[in-house]
Amino acid sequence: MGDWKECKLGEVAKIVGGGTPKTKESEYWNGEIAWLTPRDLSNFNGRYISKGERNISKLGLAKSSAKILPKGAVLLSSRAPVGYLAIAKNEVSTNQGFRNLISNPETNNLFLFYLLKNNVEYLKSQSTGTTFGELAGSTLKSLSFYFPPLTEQKAIASLLSSLDDKIDLLHHQNKTLEAMAETLFRQRFVEEAQEDWEENSLLEIIQLIGGGTPKTAISEYWNGDIPWLAGGDIASNHKSFINYSVKSITEVGLNNSSAKLLPKYATVISARGTVGKYCLLAQSMAFSQSNYGILPNPKISECFFFTYLLVNHVVEELQSSAYGSVFDTITTTTFKEIKVILPTETEILRFEQSVSLYFKKMFLNKSQIRTLEKLRDALLPKLMSREIWVQYDKEATI
Repeated sequence: MGDWKECKLGEVAKIVGGGTPKTKESEYWNGEIAWLTPRDLSNFNGRYISKGERNISKLGLAKSSAKILPKGAVLLSSRAPVGYLAIAKNEVSTNQGFRNLISNPETNNLFLFYLLKNNVEYLKSQSTGTTFGELAGSTLKSLSFYFPPLTEQKAIASLLSSLDDKIDLLHHQNKTLEAMAETLFRQRFVEEAQEDWEENSLLEIIQLIGGGTPKTAISEYWNGDIPWLAGGDIASNHKSFINYSVKSITEVGLNNSSAKLLPKYATVISARGTVGKYCLLAQSMAFSQSNYGILPNPKISECFFFTYLLVNHVVEELQSSAYGSVFDTITTTTFKEIKVILPTETEILRFEQSVSLYFKKMFLNKSQIRTLEKLRDALLPKLMSREIWVQYDKEATI
């Protein structure tokens, strides 16, 4: 590979573990130090992370094996599961489920991030353990990879990062657009609600559609052209358009199960386990029985975005009404018992026309995000193997 050199990770970065203060000691918690666990990265799709769900105090840091990691440290989950990755946006700490890499002066941290991202499956294969796989610090230090000179590292990282920057910008735009749509809904149907508006059961305003799963043992039911959503697909695309799924089914599988095909722009919500995760369909999809499909009432049959915003408005009430001895569940009865006050169908249709502009822009952004992700994921292994390379100034000052 020319002037690329084979180096062990322990030679290009300092590898640092983490720790957890005693949970019963309240003075160890809720301080000013960001503290992350692998769970904080479970639905994280970006590069830079600034904090997790919890913070620890200086005393908690001192009384545990947690350590302050500098801005730019590459965070790698090393168990349950192996392979979540992020870059510290600021000083952070982690629990013991991480092996964190602090790159040396001859290693670009962003290049290191992409190198590890390209080798997640290999990292997983190096883990050991019977209950769950764990990647030991000593093992990680001994793993060898090829590294180009620093200027080429920066050039490769810059190319990949430019794609991720655009992806991040589009995600930010979509969050802003959705927030604007939610504000319009709240203003029109909550703050400006009229006394003569009718109270309705939520189930009278929406159509609730059950899902299904084709028999897993019958191969001809699976790996077809119909995207099929499980709860995990929905959770990872919460409050967003979803345009892909981990699994797919065939038309035969659809016809020989209780699975149903929902149209583009329908809403799907998780109804068992982790209740209340929901998303909009960017294309026609089927879904499992642990979720509900939600369509507009026939009287407002084209009001998909109003229906989605209505779900957003009542989701906390749905979650608080969930029940079950083993795991939380919401049922048809849950939807029936929730009451909402709404104006006439004509006014709802007028609102749909105004808010659809926001969602159609979000849809276009989501499609562009998917295209950019595919391009990035195709370029990544080719750049790391030098099947393709980028132009850079070999004489540039480092």
